[in-house]
Amino acid sequence: MNRSAAGPNILQISPQFAPAWRYGGLVEAVYNLSREIAAEGAAVRVLTTDADGPRESIPRAALDAIAKEGGFEVRCGRRVAGNSVSPRMLRAMAAEVKWADLVHLHAVYSFPTIPAMIAARILDRPMLWSPHGALQRWARTRRPRLKAAWEQVCRVVAPRRIAIHATSAKEANESRARFPGAALFVIPNGVEIPDSIERTARGAALRVGFIGRLDEKKGIENLLAAIAILRERSAPPVTLAIAGAGEAAYEASLRRRIDELGIGGIVTMLGVVRGEDKTRFFANQDVIVVPSYTENFGIVVAESLAHGIPVIASRGTPWAELEVKVCGLWVDNDPAKLAESIAKIASETLDEMGMRGRRWMAEKYSWTSVGTSFLNVYRQMIACARLTAMALPG
Repeated sequence: MNRSAAGPNILQISPQFAPAWRYGGLVEAVYNLSREIAAEGAAVRVLTTDADGPRESIPRAALDAIAKEGGFEVRCGRRVAGNSVSPRMLRAMAAEVKWADLVHLHAVYSFPTIPAMIAARILDRPMLWSPHGALQRWARTRRPRLKAAWEQVCRVVAPRRIAIHATSAKEANESRARFPGAALFVIPNGVEIPDSIERTARGAALRVGFIGRLDEKKGIENLLAAIAILRERSAPPVTLAIAGAGEAAYEASLRRRIDELGIGGIVTMLGVVRGEDKTRFFANQDVIVVPSYTENFGIVVAESLAHGIPVIASRGTPWAELEVKVCGLWVDNDPAKLAESIAKIASETLDEMGMRGRRWMAEKYSWTSVGTSFLNVYRQMIACARLTAMALPG
């Protein structure tokens, strides 16, 4: 294996990459991890596609700017179909895997997954695999039989030295059930901790926020129903701001549901917020609600707390510690319970709760801490691979 003078050669393989922020937590995680480990001395390459939604592509200049700012290299193949089908990416796979000391593969049910595993197996490179919650299931999981068949292929072609990265104990348990022979490492996602935070004064109504990818799995319909319950009670008065994007048909269904519930006057759909718009979004919320049916981590919980905002998270997320740290609530995901929790938190001292959460994020979830944890795992896996290679005859 090659190894740069500065540190290990790490290849990140992801179906999408920055600045395709519309894809949500996966893109955010791969970008921030690449930037952090590059700053700590690793030589980092990202192999990805130029996908930016169903039909849009990322301009090469935007990718170059992201790479220059982050201190890593980006190898990009043009997407020709779906969200990640790229023959050019496939042609580059073997050379990039050969360069690497370790391959870090992201996502599961996407075009690069199986070719990356085959390349790492043939070239005998250790692989860390981050499913980003894809191996978890919930009641309305789509195409379960097709996914089970895909997983079976992965079990057959996976490299000899493969480990799965989980972001929580909950995700680790579900991943272990699907790939019982793989080693497991639990490292949480990191979060940017703002140097300072801005808050606008709370008015008569409690400002409830939702931020994230708009998808049926996120339980947004239950949150809308909870807001309707609170509106009928008139206590406490609330507003809801929804930030994020999803498939056009699903967004349209949410708008119809808002109209059916008669809450259009107190619910606003903002679309994707990034940069200063995202900072303003957090500044104008009193509490963030994360009503997901299932989450491997739930980065929006960490982001909200980092901005000093208490969080109400569903029991489908791994955030039971919200109540231990006294910076939020962990509740059942149904409209009545969500409404009850929003009413309860409205009477709390929200600024104090938010600051407790911000201190917690800084202590445990900063990207500096998370990046160091990943580098330790990378080095451990690379060292084990070299020892095994040395022990083999011939």
